[in-house]
Amino acid sequence: MRFIALALCLTFLGKTLVAQNQLTVDQIWKNYKFTSNRIESFRSMSDGNYFTRLEKNQINKYSFKKSETAVATIFDGATATFNGKKITVEDYFFNADETKLLLATDIQSIYRRSFTAKYYIYDTKTKKLEELSKHPSPEQLAEFSPDGTKVAFVRDNNIFYKDLTSGKELIVTKDGRKNAIINGTTDWVYEEEFAITKGFYWSSDSKRIAYYRFDESNVKEFTMFYYQDLYPNDYKFKYPKAGEKNSRVQIFIFNCETGEKKNSQLTNYEYIPRIKWTKDPNKLIALTMNRHQSKLEYNLIQFFPEKYDAIKVNPIYTEVSETYVEIDDNLIFLSDDSGFIRTSEQDGFNHIYKIGFDGKATQITKGEWDVIEFKGIDEKKGLIYYTSAEEGPMYSAVYSISMDGAKKTKLSKNKGHNDADFSNGMRYFINYYSNINTPSLITLHDSKGKEISQLETNERLKKILSTYDLPKKEFIEFDGAAGKLNGWILKPKNFDPNKKYPVYFNVYCGPGHNTVLDEWGGSNHMFHQLLAQEGFIVVSVDPRGTMYRGAKFKKSTYLQLGKLETEDVIAVAKNLGKESWVDSERIGIMGWSYGGYMSSLAITKGADVFKMAIAVAPVTNWKYYDNIYTERFMRTPKENNNGYEDNSPINHVDKLKGKYLLVHGDFDDNVHVQNTMEMVNRLVKAGKEFDLFIYPNRNHGIYGGGARAHLFNKILTFVQSNL
Repeated sequence: MRFIALALCLTFLGKTLVAQNQLTVDQIWKNYKFTSNRIESFRSMSDGNYFTRLEKNQINKYSFKKSETAVATIFDGATATFNGKKITVEDYFFNADETKLLLATDIQSIYRRSFTAKYYIYDTKTKKLEELSKHPSPEQLAEFSPDGTKVAFVRDNNIFYKDLTSGKELIVTKDGRKNAIINGTTDWVYEEEFAITKGFYWSSDSKRIAYYRFDESNVKEFTMFYYQDLYPNDYKFKYPKAGEKNSRVQIFIFNCETGEKKNSQLTNYEYIPRIKWTKDPNKLIALTMNRHQSKLEYNLIQFFPEKYDAIKVNPIYTEVSETYVEIDDNLIFLSDDSGFIRTSEQDGFNHIYKIGFDGKATQITKGEWDVIEFKGIDEKKGLIYYTSAEEGPMYSAVYSISMDGAKKTKLSKNKGHNDADFSNGMRYFINYYSNINTPSLITLHDSKGKEISQLETNERLKKILSTYDLPKKEFIEFDGAAGKLNGWILKPKNFDPNKKYPVYFNVYCGPGHNTVLDEWGGSNHMFHQLLAQEGFIVVSVDPRGTMYRGAKFKKSTYLQLGKLETEDVIAVAKNLGKESWVDSERIGIMGWSYGGYMSSLAITKGADVFKMAIAVAPVTNWKYYDNIYTERFMRTPKENNNGYEDNSPINHVDKLKGKYLLVHGDFDDNVHVQNTMEMVNRLVKAGKEFDLFIYPNRNHGIYGGGARAHLFNKILTFVQSNL
């Protein structure tokens, strides 16, 4: 009996100890205790039956049918050496017949997507390892030709290729020069806003390379300083701000057999956001846009080898909008040469279309919901695969549909956020599932959606989370300034409706990004849980201008970024303040980047509603931001001066009443610290008190060297002290 009593006592004590576990910023952002496991470097092999993964410096091969254990090791970094030196593989790429590998080592980031690396070529049959180039400078974007006989790459703004038969390194361009001429990759603004860094493309017969040439000589430079040595180092790069000159962009075609270069003869455009060869090696498609990005044109560039590569350019499809046209990454050319696939908002929602080379468009998906992403096509079965928000703007599900729009089938089983990576041939897919309160479940499925195996369940993280007794985030519909808005709310664990609680808004609110998603939020989610632990109600809302509610809702903010979003956020805060369990005198707001812009507008335009605001890396005047992003939504400052001035926080500082914290990394190449400095100048001139913190040598993400934990400890302290 005594032992039973002792056991019961220990059980009770264990439960008490579990309930007493407390979250800290260091657990989240320093020790990364709540990081979920992911499936890294999944690569489908060409036959669609196997895939590879990079694991502890090994490239292992797995079967889709039996994915539990590797069937072979293709590359073993423990035994492969070059000149007696072991190399650490950070990324890898196969040639077409998968007999050779490009191994990327010593990767060094440039901007968000671009990087340099030292590449090696590995022969999977002979086990021979050789360096791609003997030149001391690193390479970029190395890629095998389709026939596997060559590797093209970029170095110091020029394009080269290595002939693997002769071992010779050959030059494609010679005029590349920093901050002047770029060949084969893209300038800063194309990388950031069109999401491309690769600027060269092999034709299907491996005889030609089509490439971008950027002349950024007339683009103004922006200078940042790196504080490390006795004297700061300055870093200058070309950054075209709103209304300023862009790079002059051209497409050239290099013939590897003759060594000749030809201009593509494209005319009448400002941007070339995409190019791609068709299956025919004599046909290249180039997408061009005007400066307003309201007209998108697909141009067929045709070559005539019998006439010494004479070129003919023919626009085959045009899409025009009163606001702006979205581009996509599809350009999937059908094998019968009848056309290609595109997603478009031309019927008011984002849907999939087949576009013929004759310019005729056939709509495949239909309905008052948005396709999120086109995933691929199985032409043999006549099936298209995609993800969509058909179940609601906060959800994502995986579907298949026939080319004629019939036989739509939902392939993902769990409601929440689903994404998919398909194998070559679309035989299998890996499904990444989570919901707003549950970490990722990663599963392998056949093309019909049948689950084959579970690759990652994140049981370790779930077990850790279970010891904290965390409250659940709940979806809620808020009343905005002009209608219902999607949101979520997180209340403290032992929420008492008879008490009054302070409210912390976490917002982004910008075009192209929603915060109200049925998706695991990782470390940010855990920080919200920490705030709830400290007695705060945490909420988020997607106002007008956000995604997955159709083009009209998304594009309603055109020419006036910040206006409607601020009105909605202020309205939601006011309405929430009427609830008996909300302390309307203690409502605060925090945001990063566009969210920092929004929190700055909220604490000024909504000074009587918000007591506190935190703005991390905020835009404070759209004139300071890049032209592709800004002009897509605002046109130029000369055309829309009132739109810029009326919604810039720097012009509303006189309204500030509450506590305001500005944070910025001074090496932010995206949203320049100039934004924060101008805000500081205006606040000082207006005699307003505020708090400021600058992170030296940190970019837009503010991380490294303990910066992220330091930042969130600062945020927590500021919230506790001022809300």
